[in-house]
Amino acid sequence: MHDQATPRHRRKNQGIAVRHSRSCAHRRGTGKCSCKPAYQASVWSRREGKEIRKTFRTLAEAKGWRADSMGAVRKGTMKAPSRVTLNEAADAWLDGARDGTVRTRSGDAYKPSAIRSYEAALRQRVLPDLGGRRLSDLGRVDLQDLAERLSAEGLSPSTVRNVIMPLRAIFRRAVVRGDLTVNPTTGLELPAVRGTRDRIADPDEAAKLLAAVPVEDRALWATALYAGLRRGELMALRWEDVNLAGGVIRVERAYDAKEGCYVEPKSRAGKRTVPLAGALRDHLVEHRMRQGQTEGLAFGRDADRPFSPNDVRDRALAAWVEHDPITLHEARHTFASLMIAAGVNAKALSTYMGHSSITITLDRYGHLMPGNEEEAAGLLDAYLARADTAARIAQVTE
Repeated sequence: MHDQATPRHRRKNQGIAVRHSRSCAHRRGTGKCSCKPAYQASVWSRREGKEIRKTFRTLAEAKGWRADSMGAVRKGTMKAPSRVTLNEAADAWLDGARDGTVRTRSGDAYKPSAIRSYEAALRQRVLPDLGGRRLSDLGRVDLQDLAERLSAEGLSPSTVRNVIMPLRAIFRRAVVRGDLTVNPTTGLELPAVRGTRDRIADPDEAAKLLAAVPVEDRALWATALYAGLRRGELMALRWEDVNLAGGVIRVERAYDAKEGCYVEPKSRAGKRTVPLAGALRDHLVEHRMRQGQTEGLAFGRDADRPFSPNDVRDRALAAWVEHDPITLHEARHTFASLMIAAGVNAKALSTYMGHSSITITLDRYGHLMPGNEEEAAGLLDAYLARADTAARIAQVTE
């Protein structure tokens, strides 16, 4: 009876091997089992020609995993674990991003500044602890633990999110290439980023700030305040991109100071046409006459060399002793606020700002747009008053 039961038992638990400890008498062949054995379940992935194995404490756990895994392998949602480590995957991703073979979800090449940011986050915050782990061994819990540990260390919510961003890109590529079937960065709970209100100058203050800066920098600051170009876009702006007669500025490129080269704008929407207000046109006309050139960089140290942001800032700070200073980035926010105050709609503003989505515009500047709490309450009161008046008129006329 015993000899006949053993084959049936093996058939019943096919794909599950009993693993005894090294000191177990059964393993040495000297007696009955004297340990608490583990159970290694396995399934065969025909697609990859590999066996997928996992060890459990109990036979029931091993049988349950094997049953689930057999179905997952058939559906293609499970595959043999990759031997590639996170260190290796990160290096491959960074190399691909630099040479342009790895691209963003929208199909654009990664900007040098984005690659630098991703690499710094990986080298400083991720790879020291997780780099040696296999990509296939890292699960959502591991990455959630990472995010929570960074938060506990006092990192800001935006910094925590910036650390996770390159991991999203790496795991997304692994899934696309078929190295993984599940992206463990999906569904992570990250700390909320509460945006800060940037300094914004009103029209009168903007005019006073412009009047105070050195005359050679006035058109540069006016373009930041009245056209909203980013610092790198200002550094790369050519006279060929400024149509004084047509009243527009074409933003075609930007300058990456760390790389020392011209690059595409921040996103696909970064290439845009910005309306040229009369106040800005006057500053640009005067600047071009003083400069004496119609080609080359509009605000460069010469026609070919971009201006130094540090020098521009230092000259402005020296001139604004009696004024509240503003940065080129804050001048961009001022442009947005002025456009909103002038009645420009959110869609048009999003285009002029070079935002990749109107959601970005609404998230950042929604508090400046018509529809704030006070105005909303006033509109509701006005509506209720009209409704009440209409109801009373109806009662009188019945």
